[in-house]
Amino acid sequence: MTIVDHSVISPGELDGPMLVPLSREVSWERIQRLSQQHARGVDAELIETVRATAVVRRGTRMVKPLPARAVAGVLRGAVVSGFCYRGYDTASLRSPGDWSVLGADPSAPVTFVLRWRAVDPVDYAYPKAGGGLSAIPAHERVGPPVLGTGFAPSSTELIPEFHTADFADLPLTANASLIAYTPDGSEAILYTYQPEQRGWLRLAGPQWRPLLYGLPGVAPEQEYHPLHGERAFSRLVGRFQEAEHDAVADPPETFRVLAMSRAARFPVDSLARRTRYARWRGVLCTGVGAEGDWARLRISDPDAVTVAATGAQCQERGVYEVWAPVAELTEVHDMDLYYEI
Repeated sequence: MTIVDHSVISPGELDGPMLVPLSREVSWERIQRLSQQHARGVDAELIETVRATAVVRRGTRMVKPLPARAVAGVLRGAVVSGFCYRGYDTASLRSPGDWSVLGADPSAPVTFVLRWRAVDPVDYAYPKAGGGLSAIPAHERVGPPVLGTGFAPSSTELIPEFHTADFADLPLTANASLIAYTPDGSEAILYTYQPEQRGWLRLAGPQWRPLLYGLPGVAPEQEYHPLHGERAFSRLVGRFQEAEHDAVADPPETFRVLAMSRAARFPVDSLARRTRYARWRGVLCTGVGAEGDWARLRISDPDAVTVAATGAQCQERGVYEVWAPVAELTEVHDMDLYYEI
């Protein structure tokens, strides 16, 4: 059991700027250049100091750009995993051309973005220099390289990047949203996640409905998209009156029992993220799916060695998954990560 300390943050402090100590000696150009290379000595200390000010707190808005083909998967029940960013740091990205710095297609008519609020900073990490993802060969990765500085690759922007801890799935928080950004910079909220209804509600009005046309697997006129499939291997659980229940997080303040009836949505006394872990061929992984005698695994700390040992394939930037026989798995267990609420 892991206990996570959490200091109370007022709503106005949930989304704060990254601080850059500009001076005559330290220019913006220098900071941006250092963010794109493996600095040493004083330069390394400087860029690490800047990166440390990009803080995720309970309730911080987080975002992840999605390819059009991934939208239907989210509506069916896919959750948060892999690389993501603070909404504060991407606020200036409005058009598909802007979002291309984070891997979006600049020629696409629209960029889709998943937005949610963080439950706790312990759910997020960022890659460090010295091996790991930054040492994986180009032919075994998808998307831009991982620099190991904590910043996204860019010749012009300074955007701190994060990934979900252990690259595990994170359950979506209440009122997460699927957003579209158009070439003129407009933001359209297309769907919002309603955990009690176990699905997504369409919010896009008639003027935004054409943005949904052509999305693989999405019916533009469908107002409610129920989640599909079995219970996820990563979910929130809470205790109320000494009994365990599936739980819902609505950061920064609301954590409740998952219940259809409003009268039964009691505040939980404790909250934990329960995630399935296992080892295969000696490599620690999280469970993300199962079918018969086979399990879908995601490498928790991918590097050139673990990718080669498992034969895992890169599904998206930083996310390496593989199917493995259940009979060959060891140390299979559910780990509860408790949050202080």
